[in-house]
Amino acid sequence: QLYTSLHSTKSKNNNIKIDSVICFTFFLLILLSFVAASAVDRNLRHRETGRVRFFSEMEGVIGLVNKIQRACTLLGDYGDDRTLPTLWDALPTIVVLGGQSSGKSSVLESIVGRDFLPRGSGIVTRRPLVLQLYKIEPGQQDYAQFLHTGNKKFLDFAMVRSEIQQETDRVTGKTKQISPLPINLSIYSPNVVNLTLVDLPGLTKVAVEGQPESIVQEIEDMVRSYVEKPNCILLAITPANQDVATSDAIKIAREVDPAGERTIGVLTKLDLMDKGTNALDVLEGRSYRLQHPWVGLVNRSQADINKNLDMVVARRKEREFFATSPEYGHLANRMGSEYLAKLLSKHLESVIKARVPAILSLINTSIDELEAEMSYLGRPVAIDASAQLYAILELCRAFDRIFKEHLEGGRPGGDRIYGVFDYQLPAALRKLPLDHHLAMQNVRKVVSEADGYQPHLIAPEQGYRRLIDGALNYFRGPAEASVDAVHFILKELVKKSIGETQELRRYPTLQAEIASAAIEALERFRSDSKKTVLRMVEMESSYLTVDFFRKLPQDADKGGSPISSSADRYTEGHLRRIGSNISSYVGMVSDTLRNTIPKAVVYCQVREAKRCLLDHFYTQLGKKEGHRLSQLLNEDPVLMERRQKCSRRLELYKSARDEIDSTLWGK
Repeated sequence: QLYTSLHSTKSKNNNIKIDSVICFTFFLLILLSFVAASAVDRNLRHRETGRVRFFSEMEGVIGLVNKIQRACTLLGDYGDDRTLPTLWDALPTIVVLGGQSSGKSSVLESIVGRDFLPRGSGIVTRRPLVLQLYKIEPGQQDYAQFLHTGNKKFLDFAMVRSEIQQETDRVTGKTKQISPLPINLSIYSPNVVNLTLVDLPGLTKVAVEGQPESIVQEIEDMVRSYVEKPNCILLAITPANQDVATSDAIKIAREVDPAGERTIGVLTKLDLMDKGTNALDVLEGRSYRLQHPWVGLVNRSQADINKNLDMVVARRKEREFFATSPEYGHLANRMGSEYLAKLLSKHLESVIKARVPAILSLINTSIDELEAEMSYLGRPVAIDASAQLYAILELCRAFDRIFKEHLEGGRPGGDRIYGVFDYQLPAALRKLPLDHHLAMQNVRKVVSEADGYQPHLIAPEQGYRRLIDGALNYFRGPAEASVDAVHFILKELVKKSIGETQELRRYPTLQAEIASAAIEALERFRSDSKKTVLRMVEMESSYLTVDFFRKLPQDADKGGSPISSSADRYTEGHLRRIGSNISSYVGMVSDTLRNTIPKAVVYCQVREAKRCLLDHFYTQLGKKEGHRLSQLLNEDPVLMERRQKCSRRLELYKSARDEIDSTLWGK
C-alpha cells in the first residue's frame, strides 16, 4: 500500500529520488520483520530450554536419591542398625500407607501403568518394596530390573510379580512372616514420571492362619519405623466406602504428622460408594484437612483385573468418570492416578532439593566419624606369610614399648617395685623373730649343745656359728618374698600393657600368646632371681666377717676380761653378751642384704624383663609355618564384623557424596 501511494504521487522530475525512498522503506520493513521473528524464536527456544532444564533437574535429583537408596540396600543400610550412622533415614521417601484391601496395590499399578504386584488374601506385601520409576524416551519398551538380580531385564511383568513373590519367600520363608529387608525394583517406561515409592505391608487388626499373633504389632512397628522419620512423605490411602475417621492410614498419619504437613491423602474406590453419597467433604478438606489437597482415584474392579484390562484403557475410564461426574466434575483436573503421579513427583523433587544441604552435611560428618573408627579398628590382616610375620613383630614391639614405659615411669606401675624395696623388704626384716632366737634360754641351749662333752675354753665359737646360721636362715623368707612381690607386679604390668596396646585389641589369640610367652619369661627370671638372693643369704652364712669378731676381745677388755672360767661360762651375763654380739652381727648383715637384695632382684628380673622379655617368643615365632601365623592373627569375630560394617557404610557415604557432587556440579 505504501509503494502504490508513493507511485501515484511521484512526478517525472523526482522519479529517482522517490524510488530510492521506496527501496529504503522496504528494507526497513524486512529488517524489522526479521528482528521480530528472531525475538519470537528466541523466546520459544528459551521456554523449551527451560522445560528441558526443569525436566533434567527433576530427573537428576530424584535419580540421585534412587541411586543412593539402591546403594543403601546393597550395602546393608536400611535403617535397622542403630549402632552405625544411617543415610537411609535421611533420604526423602514417599511411603505408601494403608490397611489391607484399601487399594494400595491398585494405586501403585495405576501410577506405573502395569500389573506387577502379587495379589491374594491376607498379608501379601511382607517386605518393603522400594519402587523406583524412570521415564524413558517415547517408543521404547517397558522393562524392570531388581537390585538383587543385577543387570537382568524383565520384559514380562508377570515375571516381575513372580520374582517379588520368590524373593519375599527367600527371606521370610513361606510362613507369612515379615522382614524389614527391602526389595529394590526399578521400572523404566515412557508412561511414568520419575518417582520413588516405598510400599509397606498393609496394616491389619488380626493375624491370619499361619501367622503369630504378634504379626499385627510387628507390621505397625515396621510402618512406624518409616513414617516417624521427618524426611518421610506419607501417601495415606483410604477407601472412599470407609469412614475416614476409622482409616488405619489416617490414624497413624494423625499421630506422626498431626499438622498434616507430610501427608498426602488418597481416596480410592470412589465409584463404589453407595448411591446418593459422595466424598466431597473429604476431597475438599472439610472432614480431615491436610496441607496438601486430597486426590481421588477410581481403581480397576476385580472383574477388570481378571480380564486383564489394559492400563491405558483403565486410565481413560478413570478420566471419563471424573470428567462426567456431577459431583466431582469441578475437581476433575486434580483427580486420577496420572495427576497423583505428577503431584508426587513434583513434591518429592521439591523436598529433595530442600534436604540436599542437610544430607550433604550428614554425609561429611558421618564419613569423618567412620574413618576415625576405621583407623581405630585397624586395617584388615595381610594374607602373605612374611607380611603377617612383620605385622606380628610390630605388634609385639608396640606391647614391649608400653611395658617399658610402665617400668621407666612413662606410665604408672613401675613405682610399685620401688615400694617393695623401700617398704615391704625393710618391714619384713624388722619382723624377723630374732629376739626369740637370741633369747637367753635359746642361746644357752644352742651354746651348750654346740659344746658337747667338752665345754668351750675361751669363747663358744661353735655356738656363735650355730646361732648366726640360725639367725641368717630367717633372711631367706624376706628375700624370696621380695622376688615374688616383684614378679607379681611384673605380671600385672604385662597384662596391663597388653590391654593398653590398642593395636593388639583386634587379635585375642596373639594377645594370649604374648601374655603366655611374657609370663613364661618372667617365671624364668624369678627362678634366677630366687637362686641369686638365696645365694647371697647363704654367702653371708658360709663366711663370717672375721674382723667383726676380732674386735670383740678388745672391746671386752675395755669393759672387763672376756676370758671366762669353767665356772662362769653359762652365767646370765656371759650368755647375754653372746646374744648381744650375735645381734650386732646379724644387724650388720641385715643392712647389707637390705641393699643387695634389691640390686639382685632388679638385675635378674626387672633388667631382664626390659631387655629380653619376648626373645624366646621371637625365636619360636621364626619357626612357625604360615598357617600358624594366620592363626595368631585371628581377630575377634565381633570386631571383624564391626570393621566390615563400618567399611561398607563408609563406602556407601563416599559413593553418595560423589553422586551428589556430580549432580550439583555437573549442571
